[in-house]
Amino acid sequence: MPSPFRSRSSGDVGGQADADKGGGRRGKGTATRRVVEIQPIPTGRMLAVYLLLCAALVGLAGRLAWLQVVQAPALQARARAIQTQAITPIGKRRTIVDRMGRLVALDEERFTLWAHPRYFNLPGDDPQNIRPPADVVRELSKVLARPPGDLLQTIGSRRSGVKLATGLDPETAHRVRELGISGIDLEAYPQRVYPQGQLFANVVGFLNLERVAQAGLEQSRDRDLRRQEVTMSMRRGADGTPLPDGLQAGALYGDDLRLQLTLDARLQQVAQQALGKQVKQWRAKQGAALVMNARNGEILALASTPSYDPNKFWSYNPALFREWSVQDLYEPGSTFKPINLALALQEKAIRPGDKVNDVGQLSIGGWPIFNHDRRANGLIDFPTVLQVSSNVAMVKAMSQVKRDRFWHWLRAFGIDEMPDTDLPGAVAGQLKSRSEFTSAPIEPAVAAFGQGFSLTPLKLLQLHGMLANGGRLVSPHITRGLRSGDALASATAPTGVQLLDPAVTRTVVNWMETVVENGKGMKIPGYRIAGKTGTAQKARNGVYIPGARICSFVAILPGDDPGYVVLVVIDEPQGGNAYGSTVALPVARQIAEALLVIEKVPPSQPVVRGARTATPS
Repeated sequence: MPSPFRSRSSGDVGGQADADKGGGRRGKGTATRRVVEIQPIPTGRMLAVYLLLCAALVGLAGRLAWLQVVQAPALQARARAIQTQAITPIGKRRTIVDRMGRLVALDEERFTLWAHPRYFNLPGDDPQNIRPPADVVRELSKVLARPPGDLLQTIGSRRSGVKLATGLDPETAHRVRELGISGIDLEAYPQRVYPQGQLFANVVGFLNLERVAQAGLEQSRDRDLRRQEVTMSMRRGADGTPLPDGLQAGALYGDDLRLQLTLDARLQQVAQQALGKQVKQWRAKQGAALVMNARNGEILALASTPSYDPNKFWSYNPALFREWSVQDLYEPGSTFKPINLALALQEKAIRPGDKVNDVGQLSIGGWPIFNHDRRANGLIDFPTVLQVSSNVAMVKAMSQVKRDRFWHWLRAFGIDEMPDTDLPGAVAGQLKSRSEFTSAPIEPAVAAFGQGFSLTPLKLLQLHGMLANGGRLVSPHITRGLRSGDALASATAPTGVQLLDPAVTRTVVNWMETVVENGKGMKIPGYRIAGKTGTAQKARNGVYIPGARICSFVAILPGDDPGYVVLVVIDEPQGGNAYGSTVALPVARQIAEALLVIEKVPPSQPVVRGARTATPS
């Protein structure tokens, strides 16, 4: 069947006409008839192409919808991450100063020098001309004061990220920058520096190489010493130009707060030197000297030896990192006798004019008690009891106090409680239970002369501060808080809980004053000083160590208007003549002399004998 698409060309028509005219003959010039057939278009293929194009359009639309609707937040976040630079703070810490503003601890800027040999280039060189490391280290060695060979050995064959030096000061870092060497980077970081060296190490502590606080105030006040720093996010354009719309309010704020101590570097220096000399002379295990303002509890000096340099802490025994005068317990011995006499007066168990018969030796519950010199002093008054430091007389005096009330007062003084203080690591003392103390006669007997319980030197300082300030138990502390810029806080107002009658404490301080007047070594011309020596046996795990002693001396000054307490404790001095009066007292005198000058304490008023032993109300 002929195709419906069959057609004829114009030549075919003409040829047919010629044939008709020629009677059917084909002449030589007659045109040949041609027939062109057009092939049909497959409908299935056309439909497939159409569907494929439709599917592509649908897929493209779906993909656009997926990117713009579903993945839009994630893509936007990725774009912001590329456009935004996060600046992480380097963790600077606040400065620590003494009460007069002298630097105790601060952060200084230091630099780490990094080398990238693949980019080494000197000023004036073609950027494409990479210098050999030998040319660069020759210039660096002059600034770093290191042989070029050492630097070359450090670099070796590495091409990037070589740490050449660390701990560079700002001046050296500036000189390195001036060299203009390509391929050299300086990374800034803060380094904690302690300008006073060993002087405040026992109190302030230190940061380790990772800038983690390890001891002292650096650890206990770590949160306060961290500067207010936040991670800053800054937008940048395509060419890296910072844009102003990426900073949040307050992002650039930086505080200038400093932690101010109550300690005085001048007095601390005197105490440290005097203490170190005495500990060395007596070959003692350790020593501590504390000075407190009895009115408000501010610690003016807290020195201990042996000590360490926090700038080079890795060179010292870690046992030195703790302040033993705040954390170690000991039996105070005779330095506690004035405290006991004060509570006996408060209980009205004794009167200021009473006398005690010192027979030299007693037996309590089958236990012998005797004086340190085993002498009987006869009938003596309480000032003499303190002067000769009679154990027997103290046992007899304190036996007038009911055992339950005796224990109650020791608890009221906070013997077995952690003191309210900002000194790091402070611990509670140890006191027998009420039933044990009241049922065994030997317990109150030995407690009468400062044995059978234990406390820290810090606690003993606090209790003698109570005698000095008229019966108020103040909180010993070494910080005055954070201050802005160069501003300094003044001394705080008198505080504390009133426990004893002021007349009682005045009487006991007067008795302690006679100890200095009738003794040797502590008198300071023009000033009235109250004091008490102590030579206690040293116990470990409840057993006294043969020959081991703790020698101490406590002073209250000036006697007419007590305002300061000085306590010196020296652990295990060697020698048969090691007593509180020979070992600890000389240190206390040097500290007291410096204290009077530094605090500008006026000379004492003359002693009025008739007013020295007021009867408590």
